[in-house]
Amino acid sequence: MQKCGVIGVGYIGKFHAEKFAKLPDTELVGVADNDKVRAQKIAGELQTQAFTDYHELVKHVDAVSVAAPTRFHYDIAKYCLEHGVHVLVEKPMTRTVDEAKELIELANTNKLILQIGHLERFNAVNMAVRDILKAPLFIQSKRLSPFTPRGTDVSVVLDLMIHDIDLIQNMVQSEILTIDASGTPILSDDVDIANARIKFANGCVADITASRVSLNSERSIKLFQHDAFIDINLQNHKLSIHRIGEEEMFPGIPEITLEEQTFSQSDAIKAEIEAFIGSIVHDKPSVVPGEDGLKALETAIEITRLLNEHMDFVKKVHPYFTKMGESIQ
Repeated sequence: MQKCGVIGVGYIGKFHAEKFAKLPDTELVGVADNDKVRAQKIAGELQTQAFTDYHELVKHVDAVSVAAPTRFHYDIAKYCLEHGVHVLVEKPMTRTVDEAKELIELANTNKLILQIGHLERFNAVNMAVRDILKAPLFIQSKRLSPFTPRGTDVSVVLDLMIHDIDLIQNMVQSEILTIDASGTPILSDDVDIANARIKFANGCVADITASRVSLNSERSIKLFQHDAFIDINLQNHKLSIHRIGEEEMFPGIPEITLEEQTFSQSDAIKAEIEAFIGSIVHDKPSVVPGEDGLKALETAIEITRLLNEHMDFVKKVHPYFTKMGESIQ
């Protein structure tokens, strides 16, 4: 029985705590949050102990989920790893590449599991695609959602796009050659809508769009490879596969066949935590190791840098910004 805790019990952390409380191989020892009222509320609902200082919680656990805001990930995860505690940390794993590398080294040195919370890896549709993938040539992803204040401590790249960056890099398994990116703030002080075009060394090209200011929600990946067009609807758990058939739809032109699968609503957080605990119990590598989190973070940070350069350029040449500057003067 693994003694577990959750540090940060806001929107996502609350779900982590619920899973630890229900799984047969885990005991939820306690939850920690600097909001005393929130910590006590969640602890009361789950019949566990509330802490306002995570250092105290760490003394009593074997493993934790870190679901605090991103700016606290490094300090919390580092402390846990230094004190012999396995860590599942929400994405993005840290704010900087150096911080991420340090956590990976610390976990490896202390022979601890460091798993990154890239939740879409455990989406049933994504898991079903693994056996179909054969060297994708072009990938188009869209992750759109209405605005919510949650997550705006980072740009839309680190908040939403990083999910698809991780999925796509895991699918392509090739080094990145070039990245182009553009985006703009809309409702927050950081970039709220962004697009990135990534060219990989194996010839694959990925076009990734993320928005947190859309009227409707969408989470989809369209993937083209030499023998199929695959439409992955992550939001509605639907998979569509278009292939060349044996018949002809016009003389000399083969037909296109369609296979469709719809998956029942799966509990991705439960699957994620089961994988985390399984890695600990069976002493096997994490499904989403720190190295994968680092790879996604490196790409996201580079896209953010390019977006900042793009915005600096736009502010110099775009009529709206130049006129606004003139009016201020």
